[in-house]
Amino acid sequence: MSRSVLLIEDNEQNRYLVTFLLERSGFTVRAFADGAGGIEDARTRIPALILLDIQLPTMDGYAVARALRKHDALRGTPILAVTSYAMPGDRERALEAGCTSYIEKPINPETFVDEVERALSGSTQVSP
Repeated sequence: MSRSVLLIEDNEQNRYLVTFLLERSGFTVRAFADGAGGIEDARTRIPALILLDIQLPTMDGYAVARALRKHDALRGTPILAVTSYAMPGDRERALEAGCTSYIEKPINPETFVDEVERALSGSTQVSP
């Protein structure tokens, strides 16, 4: 199983923490601070998993998820929304946009890698 992760996150500290945790556990992480760069990378490299912040500059994570799902090669790729949006309906909105799961920020460093592993194994996927 591929352990390549695409991280689309505009906050530098969050990118550092997520990358550190995942690389320490054997993942390869490519990180982008904006949706356009992440979409382009995903189309050319097809990651095993995409971690997607929802509150991004220029193009929000919902639009990014919808754009990613338009590409045949990415339709089965798990997309985890990793976001501070935690109001009623936010999780459903992320799933409707094409995300397969949802993790609230701040992430828990003790459980984050396990959540990513579950997403890769398909146990957190939600049908569109």
